[in-house]
Amino acid sequence: MAHSPLPIIDLAALEGAPDTRRQMLAQLGRAAREIGFFYLTGHGLSEAQQTETLALAARFFALPEPEKRAVQMVLSPHFRGYNQVGAELTRQRPDRREQFDIMNEASALDADHIHSPWQRLIGPNQWPAALPEMKTQLLAWQERLSDITLTLLAAFAEVLEQPQGVFEGSIHGAPYQHMKLIHYPGQEAGGSSQGVGAHKDPGYLTLVMQDHHSGLEVETATGWIPVPPLPGALVVNIGELLELASNGYLKATLHRVVSPPPGVSRLSCAFFMAARLDATVPLLTLSPELAAQAQGPESDPANPLFYQVGENVLKGRLRSHPDVAARHYMTAAASANQQPASGQTTNSERRQPQPA
Repeated sequence: MAHSPLPIIDLAALEGAPDTRRQMLAQLGRAAREIGFFYLTGHGLSEAQQTETLALAARFFALPEPEKRAVQMVLSPHFRGYNQVGAELTRQRPDRREQFDIMNEASALDADHIHSPWQRLIGPNQWPAALPEMKTQLLAWQERLSDITLTLLAAFAEVLEQPQGVFEGSIHGAPYQHMKLIHYPGQEAGGSSQGVGAHKDPGYLTLVMQDHHSGLEVETATGWIPVPPLPGALVVNIGELLELASNGYLKATLHRVVSPPPGVSRLSCAFFMAARLDATVPLLTLSPELAAQAQGPESDPANPLFYQVGENVLKGRLRSHPDVAARHYMTAAASANQQPASGQTTNSERRQPQPA
């Protein structure tokens, strides 16, 4: 199988000898700045463990529809649970995938303690009664993926020539975790090929585990390129929060998934890590050399960016899941769909924090 021109970063080398570490940090910086995507090896997750997680996903998606619908996301104000094919939207078009979402396992806040809509993201996951092992296995897997992203985030602090722990204030205690098990059914004759429409991710970093079928694509200056599975490797991409923190030095890149051909099913697992929901993304003070290459975060009136993490995460959830928004977030959904008027600044420009 031909492979994408994406670079390959060895996480183990980032913890190796000083010379090897410096070389890998330089490669990491180029990958994050020039493309915003890379393969990650040396992460400590065996192929067998990855296969086991995807097998669990296959068992869930094979459950009878009534059992999956018993935990459908529309029942959860916290955006947890099952979505059937077409339930999630990207750029107002339905995605051809079914999925199961979990996040940090927590108790919902009492109404008296909720002062902003994003606080309703905090709460428990839904779990299918037919697969009691799912809770323990997926929460443990989510923690392992979270540990990898925290190691990468520390490496990015070095890439950006920042003090050790510069992101600690925004992640200490409970960084926002969000994981999806995803099933992409094969295309239907004359149907849409949009497995997932073109989008960027709202957090710090995303890790994607693919089965042996291709479908993920990344936009580059020369057009869309495929990101076929590389055995044992994870695919990593930069999220909007790292683009914001670095004032655009690091790049959050548009990506999409094309549905597999007829008769083929594709499975994947995506993990999104953001700062704590109650945190504000630090605007880092870059060296003159790096600052000269930072052009500011990309301005897109259709996708205003927020330095307040909960607002930025909720923005994406409301637009992707209009059924959940309509049932649980009517006022917040209306606000999220308001676009800046011509000539006005975007939300990210209005809400910039002080440099760290």
